[in-house]
Amino acid sequence: MEIQIDSHTLKRAEERGTDEKEIMDVINSGFSIPAKYERIGRYKVYDFRKMRHNKYYEQKRVEVFYAIEENVIVTITVYVFYGKWEEE
Repeated sequence: MEIQIDSHTLKRAEERGTDEKEIMDVINSGFSIPAKYERIGRYKVYDFRKMRHNKYYEQKRVEVFYAIEENVIVTITVYVFYGKWEEE
């Protein structure tokens, strides 16, 4: 299925510390999470092991929310959380 990454999603990705490659990866191989308004949510945890805003984080969790319109996945937004998560 074709994936269309909305410009709003790309803007939020840059602000929040992810990119188009990770967004695509989350959609294709992430885990399902609840979403509102008949949307679909998926997430994936990545090793980060870097500083962000003067604080060190082991991992980041990227959550992507999207809709399917006429057999095209259209992203709505992306969230990124920093911390440490248990193994899936």
